[in-house]
Amino acid sequence: MAAQILDGKQIAAEVREGVKKEVEELKSKGIHPGLAVVLVGDNPASQVYVRNKHKACEEVGIYSEVHRLPGTTSQEELLALIRKLNEDPKLHGILVQLPLPDHIDEKKVIDTIALDKDVDGFSPSNVGNLVIGDKCFYPCTPYGCMVLLEKAGIDPKGKKAVVVGRSNIVGKPVALMLLARHATVTICHSRTKDLAAECRQADILVAAVGKPEMITGDMIKEGAVVIDVGINRLDNGKLVGDVHFESAREKASWITPVPGGVGPMTIAMLLKNTVEAARRRC
Repeated sequence: MAAQILDGKQIAAEVREGVKKEVEELKSKGIHPGLAVVLVGDNPASQVYVRNKHKACEEVGIYSEVHRLPGTTSQEELLALIRKLNEDPKLHGILVQLPLPDHIDEKKVIDTIALDKDVDGFSPSNVGNLVIGDKCFYPCTPYGCMVLLEKAGIDPKGKKAVVVGRSNIVGKPVALMLLARHATVTICHSRTKDLAAECRQADILVAAVGKPEMITGDMIKEGAVVIDVGINRLDNGKLVGDVHFESAREKASWITPVPGGVGPMTIAMLLKNTVEAARRRC
């Protein structure tokens, strides 16, 4: 039997509707949640992401401003802007769109964002709080993965979870979030021996490696839940994930499509984090 689809579009719409109600509630108390997005350079994919985030904010009633800077912007100019945004009382969240031009130190930029406005959840303090299980802003994509599981009634407790990819943005934080939900977690990467064997042990498999259709159906345990974080464009223009969807669907019990799976959830959770940042300032 083919897997059921974890519909990120539908679940994200539900999350956004909840966020819209929260925004209305906060506005009734005189608080208007606000988000600043900073884009440096003209990366086409980044431009699309920023445009989508701005539109999503407008749809739920969050105040949004976009700062578009040329690719020649110096690191100090960017840091000066972030410091200015840190002090702006109408802004509750700041997001600097990654990747940044090579001449800018990404870590320094992330470190400069005020902790209480780090709605991307990338700062060392937020990451540290995630590690120890303290209050933090969850990184948006891993947060979206966990909400997808929750909405489908999939409890990670006692299950074997395998995460393919060890990035700071997805792999590591989603592993920590699964661990916090009492899963037994393995993180795999480019130097993992016999990746297929590791994947076949997974009750929950999260693919976040950035290689098109790398994980095939024969690498998936019968009845596993497959969360495909990857989004890759093939030479023919088709968008695919890190998982070969058709063959994986024959083995899995649940699977996210690409597009329409994790992607919409990332923006939805950014909106939720922004509203939470505003609520904390009440």
